[in-house]
Amino acid sequence: MSPYLLIKVSWVVGSLLGLAPVGEGFNLAGWVLLNTVTIGMAGIGIALALALVRPWGMRIPGWLVAFCTWTGAGFLVSILPYAVLSTVLDAQGSGATKRGDDSAMPGWEGTLIQFSFVGMGLGLALALPAYLRRRWPEAFTARVGDGSRAAVPWAAVVAAVVGLAWAYWAVGGTLGVAHPAQRDTNGYLLTGVGALWALAGSTAVWMLVRQRPTRGPHRLLLTLGWLGSGSLFAWSGWKLPLTLFVALAHPSDVTLPENLAVAAVLHLAAVVAGVGMLRSLVGSRPRTLKAVP
Repeated sequence: MSPYLLIKVSWVVGSLLGLAPVGEGFNLAGWVLLNTVTIGMAGIGIALALALVRPWGMRIPGWLVAFCTWTGAGFLVSILPYAVLSTVLDAQGSGATKRGDDSAMPGWEGTLIQFSFVGMGLGLALALPAYLRRRWPEAFTARVGDGSRAAVPWAAVVAAVVGLAWAYWAVGGTLGVAHPAQRDTNGYLLTGVGALWALAGSTAVWMLVRQRPTRGPHRLLLTLGWLGSGSLFAWSGWKLPLTLFVALAHPSDVTLPENLAVAAVLHLAAVVAGVGMLRSLVGSRPRTLKAVP
């Protein structure tokens, strides 16, 4: 994440000094605020990466590590299929990459940003399971249905509805799309990947909390539920305020393909579903037996 952090710092400093353009749809204050937030997120990501592999990381409060890893994996691990598909289909074009303003960022800058995202995503995919297994080994030792028993969680149903709506848009559906001409290959891929994780996470959570015990792949379901719920929470939590900003500020140079009200409702539902699915995952963890003296 270090290249991403340094690039974002250069954007903030450059815009304040008048040496770099302000992003499309933003004034100077909004642009600086947005990139300052992402600088903080990158710093947390770097600290998280170190915490997962250093001994002091085992002493950090469990809830803090769990939330940061859940959100980070939801952002970056879930986007790895998109990175592969966009590369194969050459969806990003060549030479330069749009940064969200009238000019395009240099190709090397876009490459470093993609390297940061993909590298951090792959790093989390490797380091996170090892850390969780060291700290909470009991969560990886049971069969499906060995934890607390409950009915199908409402959050899984909400996530499935959101996933189906996104899947409909990803295959070309236009209901709820206000500006079809604004859609491109990147948009279709991102929407499709989001739908995939929403549906996979919803299915995994349902299987983990269903009442009848089965010999199911507990680790796989736990992983899919973790990534699916994290993807819903992280990406929609990021897109919801941006959608509301466009809806309320009406910037003349920014047009989102989706109907803003529909998009906002789906993002809000996704955030709520992600949190609810996480609660179900915590509730479905295997119970440990106390040793008899």
